[in-house]
Amino acid sequence: MTIFLSRHGRTEWSVQKRYAGVTDVPLDEVGQGQARLLASWARGAKLDGVVSSPLLRARDTATGAARAAELPLRTDPRLRELDFGVAEGLRRAEMDPDVVRRFEADPVADFLPGGEDPVKAVERVTECLRELGSHGRILVVAHNTILRLALCGLLDIPLVDYRRRLPVIEHGSVTELVFGPGGPALRRFNSPIQ
Repeated sequence: MTIFLSRHGRTEWSVQKRYAGVTDVPLDEVGQGQARLLASWARGAKLDGVVSSPLLRARDTATGAARAAELPLRTDPRLRELDFGVAEGLRRAEMDPDVVRRFEADPVADFLPGGEDPVKAVERVTECLRELGSHGRILVVAHNTILRLALCGLLDIPLVDYRRRLPVIEHGSVTELVFGPGGPALRRFNSPIQ
């Protein structure tokens, strides 16, 4: 059983380096092109399902892929991005320097005030991915932070290291996880779609 993880296409907030957790931000022109590339990839990927975060940027990225694979698009709220609390919509330079310092030192114990606990986020997203992993070849379209946290949770990487060990999931890239008897294994990471 295989899950293909893809980060939604680029948004204006991505370019501006703003925290976009639960805010519905649309794809920009580049992001729409990335969604078209993912759809082209999905056409030949022999998928059994396409599942997306319910947030607009992920749904809009996944819609063309589902259509190209001739599958219905399903959404699952467990795939939504981490809520960044007080940082939502801000650039790092606009945040309280003490909050940033503590967050950078330990993004799990000192997650952003008012935001979602990363430990609880890992529980929801890994539960979803393990369920999906038993249904064949599934494309999951979600978000940068939640996908990195999920990979840590599934591959036994300490959560405190998610920002250092997995610094970014690129927009529109594909990361492939294979679920076998010994648990999930990473087959490829951040592969660009050509």
